[in-house]
Amino acid sequence: MNKDAETIRILVVDDERDIREGSERILSRMGYQLQTAARGDEALEIFAKVRPAIVLLDLKMPGMDGMEVLQRLRVLDPSLLVIVITGYATVETAIEAMKQGAYDFIPKPFEPDQLRIVVNRAAEKIRLTRETQKLELEKTRTLADLDTEKSRLRTIIESLPDGVLVTNTTGQVVLLNPAGRKVLKLGSETAPGRSLEDYLPDEDLRRLVLEISKGKHVDFEDIPEKEFTLADGTTLRALAQPVLGDRRECLGAIVTFLDITSLKELDRLKSEFVAKVSHELRSPLSTIHEQLATVISDLVGTEPQQHMLTRAKEKTQTLISFIGDMLDLSRIEEGLICREPRPVHLEELLQSIVEFLSVRAKAKNQSLTIEVAGRDLPEIEADPVALESIFGNLISNALTYTPEGGRIRVELDRTGINLRVKVIDNGFGIAEKHLGKIFDRFYRVKDEKTRYITGTGLGLPIVKGLVEKLSGIIEVASTPGEGSTFTVLLPVKS
Repeated sequence: MNKDAETIRILVVDDERDIREGSERILSRMGYQLQTAARGDEALEIFAKVRPAIVLLDLKMPGMDGMEVLQRLRVLDPSLLVIVITGYATVETAIEAMKQGAYDFIPKPFEPDQLRIVVNRAAEKIRLTRETQKLELEKTRTLADLDTEKSRLRTIIESLPDGVLVTNTTGQVVLLNPAGRKVLKLGSETAPGRSLEDYLPDEDLRRLVLEISKGKHVDFEDIPEKEFTLADGTTLRALAQPVLGDRRECLGAIVTFLDITSLKELDRLKSEFVAKVSHELRSPLSTIHEQLATVISDLVGTEPQQHMLTRAKEKTQTLISFIGDMLDLSRIEEGLICREPRPVHLEELLQSIVEFLSVRAKAKNQSLTIEVAGRDLPEIEADPVALESIFGNLISNALTYTPEGGRIRVELDRTGINLRVKVIDNGFGIAEKHLGKIFDRFYRVKDEKTRYITGTGLGLPIVKGLVEKLSGIIEVASTPGEGSTFTVLLPVKS
């Protein structure tokens, strides 16, 4: 059904009953509202009552002919779309009808599809005309309406609980709401009209706002959030975006501010709590683990006792690993990792990790290899401990989730401004429904093949956190039963 059919009325005027009934049947099924008339005078009476938007008009009728009806209809409504119907479809007839204001014509006899096409074309023209009229109406709003709207908009901005600052294309501040003055610790006398230095103490944020004001980031992509601290210790988060006009031209920048001091303090307290609890737990758990190992080695008893103590030893090791992972996550969140980057040859680092884990691979009769594409790959500026954690975790996971006799391959190459590392296995694979969650904390894929594999569910979140700290990207592609590929992109040393 035509989406505009319900709002469009059609009048069919023809002295042939079959034409009227056939047209009514076809167009009614399309959702149009139909009226019919057998004579010209009857058509004019119906038109005065229902005001149709489209008229299908036969040119040859007894009494008042179609041309006369067409002329009268055009006087009553110049915007009316008239489609003439004629059994004498000569070029001259069509031209004369068009001169009299007809929109289109259709010759007798016509097929249903011909009728549908002509009427739908007219309906589309009506829809476009209505849309144009609507746009014109919006453009002709009075200045009073515009002033009222501006006043309302300013009232809303002034009432917002978050700080808002707006600049023009030169970076001059043109609007600052009360919440903005308060959060930036500016006096009530600080009015708009000055340069950014008088409002924003952070140089990086000023540079970003000025870039946006002058037309950068108009696609809204890759605009970083900024956090900065005021002299009194207040921590603010700032989000800047361009202000665009009707033609997507940049008119300036808008910056919103949020006081996150309490959130920062809460994060600090949480990290301290996790660190303290973890340290307090790790020491006794390590002692228990060592004592269990001693007891098991000296135990001369039944197999059930051996099994029970061995399981207890495994569980304590899992808890110790869990505590270590929690401490690593806490350090990442506090920014204590990746603080001392230095030049690293990624090829050498990966080679040492592969050599170290080769013993574990041989124990499962697995093939663990590394392939390096190209020579003289550049160094990257990164924390080597973080890199060892990233690729140690990924390769260890590949070994764990690949059955005996499987293959794990590490590939290193350069792509654009990045070094690319792929860890590829032919293991169990990951179902698509899990791929969006595997980097979430504590999330583990449990199925028939992995149910007996122990783990904390924190390894991949740690990897993702470290990769992001190094300004990198991590991606995963996997097919159940065929294996997985983890890809890490790290920027080369500038």
